[in-house]
Amino acid sequence: MKVILLQDIPKLGTAGSIATVSDGYARNYLIPKGLAEPATPERLKVAEQRLAALRRRIAREEEAMRALAQRIDGLRLVIAARVGEGGRLYGSITAQDIAEKLQETIGEEIDRRKIELDEPIRTIGEHRVPVHLVGQLRPVVTVVVMSPEEAAAEAQAAGREQRASEETAPEE
Repeated sequence: MKVILLQDIPKLGTAGSIATVSDGYARNYLIPKGLAEPATPERLKVAEQRLAALRRRIAREEEAMRALAQRIDGLRLVIAARVGEGGRLYGSITAQDIAEKLQETIGEEIDRRKIELDEPIRTIGEHRVPVHLVGQLRPVVTVVVMSPEEAAAEAQAAGREQRASEETAPEE
């Protein structure tokens, strides 16, 4: 039996999509619980219109977020964390930590739920982390985790490079 899903159902589909399920599953579980409705021709037309509107909305949001995605893509975030023996962290770097650092760096708020981190970072080094903005926009940032001493040394070196490039830049 074909049904139109009214809510996201794991391993079956997202809201608004059309799924083929067994008759008993549809009649005894999905429809009575309000998770789906039978796919009649009229309801299929309405579902297709909803899907088309959703696609248009996502396309508009992607276009609006494209500039932000270009600013974020390839960004290098240095996060200082206390490090124990063997390069393991005391604690971990979470999606919230990365979101705060991104906001501090680019000046725009990024929701922590948009940062695709399977599990918290617990080791020093470079980690590539995708950020799911909207639709197909998934820029990747490089999170560099190091000890506070190394982070301070890198910040000083970056400051010296910045001053050197300002001094050698031709004046207009």
